[in-house]
Amino acid sequence: MLHHRESVRDEMFDEVFASSDLSVSMPKYRIPEREHLPRHAYQVVSDELLLDGNSRQNLATFCQTWLEPEVRALMAETLDKNMIDKDEYPQTAAIEARCVHILADLWNSPDAANTLGTSTTGSSEAAMLGGMALLWNWRARRRAAGQSTDRPNLITGPVQVCWHKFARYWDVELREIPMEGDRFLMTPEEVVARVDENTIGVVPTLGVTYTGGYEPVQAVSEALDRLQTETGLDIPIHVDGASGGFLAPFTATDIVWDFRLPRVKSINTSGHKFGLAPLGVGWIVWRDASDLPKELIFDVNYLGGDMPTFALNFSRPGGQIVVQYYNFLRLGREGYRKVHQSCYDTAMFLADEIGKLGHFDIINDGSPEAGIPAVSWKLKEGVEHPFSLFDLADRLRTRGWQVPAYTMPANREDLAIQRILVRAGFGRDEATLLMDDYRDAIAHFDKHPITVPMSEDEAGSFHH
Repeated sequence: MLHHRESVRDEMFDEVFASSDLSVSMPKYRIPEREHLPRHAYQVVSDELLLDGNSRQNLATFCQTWLEPEVRALMAETLDKNMIDKDEYPQTAAIEARCVHILADLWNSPDAANTLGTSTTGSSEAAMLGGMALLWNWRARRRAAGQSTDRPNLITGPVQVCWHKFARYWDVELREIPMEGDRFLMTPEEVVARVDENTIGVVPTLGVTYTGGYEPVQAVSEALDRLQTETGLDIPIHVDGASGGFLAPFTATDIVWDFRLPRVKSINTSGHKFGLAPLGVGWIVWRDASDLPKELIFDVNYLGGDMPTFALNFSRPGGQIVVQYYNFLRLGREGYRKVHQSCYDTAMFLADEIGKLGHFDIINDGSPEAGIPAVSWKLKEGVEHPFSLFDLADRLRTRGWQVPAYTMPANREDLAIQRILVRAGFGRDEATLLMDDYRDAIAHFDKHPITVPMSEDEAGSFHH
């Protein structure tokens, strides 16, 4: 034992890679038998992380990857704060409540000071809560009328996987409007064609994952108004504003999509997307307290005081909420508008440059009116190409860029597209470098054409 202590003491002064700790491979799937010096263990983990990609070059993710130094400082200061423990951390709880009211005001709630909402771990959890409220309210209406609650359904356009999870977990039929031809979004006509007495709600997406487009919330709401006049069916709307909820209020103010429409009962968004907060925070706000069923709210008293909770998760970090509030104070409406407009300017620059290459047709040009700052494109039809979009995506990875290529959902699985999502921290200089590499990739395939272009399945199996 004494020998071991002397050895450890000696190694405290060794150059880290000369230590006995790093002279052998650390166990990967079982806990080591003995302890190691902090700097040695840190070095092992830090070195492994070098094998990850550079998050700033990940143009597939919607999540924020650039953070101000002040954000990092606040995150470090709040590592020990448990968001659920409002009795121990009352000021963090107060900050969360302020954020809810700020968002309610941003989304034109008729009574923002008295609305209900909560932070979550992300917009997927927030969407689940929104879906649950729709389901519980529908059941209550049906029971009050003495009607069956056996076969609930939910109507969406092409949605993110969280809504498929919600439908499966809570046994709700998901009536997902398929894409047809050049129609990639929900339309009022397609919604009305699927509505019936068992419809718990309609979920338009403000920033569809596949193309970035905004679905027409106002037009859908007006169509449901007419349907109610004709049939008596009163169908609520939940807006999935995972991306657009933090974009449209600053860059597309003419679009009516939020609580200005009485039929919109709840809205979710991601703080860690265009809310510019670090990973791990989402939000949901209900139009009115009556839109959130009381059965979904639990009171707990074992953390030191009585407190309500209506999230799926219990213990979770408070730092992201604190930083969300920092962003509200730091940026204000003016700052958010500037940051997001810069993203749109870069996206439109990329759309213009990609369009000039001659191989592609632009689907979404990244303008504020079209949707989120995402550029999407497909190969021109009727033209021979020495590559597929999957080949281009794979070639760009050699330079560290992740520019995803994927096929569309039903009924356009035949269509492959490629997409760039522009976030804060990806500016014009980086976009210029990306385009240089994109041109080089095309030039490579011009010289070395792919006789059998890579398919989605091949691309997926290669990368996994």
